[in-house]
Amino acid sequence: MASELHSAIVSPKGVWWSPVGTQEKRWITIAFIWCLILFAMMPFWHMKGGQNPTGIRSKVDPIEFVKRTDRFIQDYKVGEENGFPVVAPPPGSDIYLLARMWNWSPVLKLKKNAEYTLHLSSADVNHGFGLFPINVNVQVLPGYDYALRVTPNETGDLRVVCNEFCGINHHLMIGKIVVED
Repeated sequence: MASELHSAIVSPKGVWWSPVGTQEKRWITIAFIWCLILFAMMPFWHMKGGQNPTGIRSKVDPIEFVKRTDRFIQDYKVGEENGFPVVAPPPGSDIYLLARMWNWSPVLKLKKNAEYTLHLSSADVNHGFGLFPINVNVQVLPGYDYALRVTPNETGDLRVVCNEFCGINHHLMIGKIVVED
């Protein structure tokens, strides 16, 4: 029994296909229109959805960012928590949060309804800034200072998690922001 070989270029002999049915054409048309709608929604959602915060970006030497963060900690340190400095900067100031394997430093103590400029950067590898329970996600890259204008409007404890796998202790990389009256 000989079987004939066929490929994507050489089709099998005989009638092996049938024309596309009306119902299949209809579903292909619906799927294509739906793809166009979703494609058009991406720029709309970016502009109106508020999912991607616009920030202030600049290049920075990672060593320089570590020095800025150290100065920030030295100027506004009010205590320690689990070996990490706790800082309470005045409202309206620039605040710094440094990511490095596998921690966020310092612990920030902020005032409710006060505006701050939060500077994020990494000292070593790519990290992800995720603020729980608020849905904020920002890539934190070494060599870049990503600044966000933030105004905490509720009191409580927020957790900063790394949502970009950064190494073996990635799951332990949890920071803290405290918002007080």
